[in-house]
Amino acid sequence: MKISIVEDIKEKAAITKTVLEQLEPWFGIESARENYIQQTKYETLFAIYDNGRPVGFISLKKTSCVALEIAVMGVCIDQQRKGYGHALIDRATVYAIEHGYRVLHVKTVATGSHASYDKTNLFYQHEGFLPLEILPTLWDPHNPCQLYVKIL
Repeated sequence: MKISIVEDIKEKAAITKTVLEQLEPWFGIESARENYIQQTKYETLFAIYDNGRPVGFISLKKTSCVALEIAVMGVCIDQQRKGYGHALIDRATVYAIEHGYRVLHVKTVATGSHASYDKTNLFYQHEGFLPLEILPTLWDPHNPCQLYVKIL
């Protein structure tokens, strides 16, 4: 397992596309998936590799002088539950602390809306994120947004 920061815009897009296209339960809306792919070009992106193949990534966006958002993150479905997600969160946390940030935050669909997102919520809670607020209309009424924060 190797984690590297990815600087090249085309490589960021290729990694994001490869991973997100394998995550239909979470990123099944093509227009939304394409938006994530485009956004990651301009964000700090770490990729995790297994035998030279990218199996996941985490993309970070500065939202204030003290906060970084996990804008999008994914681990290939056949590689989940092997510690890659945990390793990416750890790397993002170290990066945030090294750069003077005090908060890492992430948005996901609230528990009880979709079974796949229930697992996502448990993952973030296990990683030390605290549920801050549910924003019921940020996305749409069928996908209430859960905002999590991790104090660094």
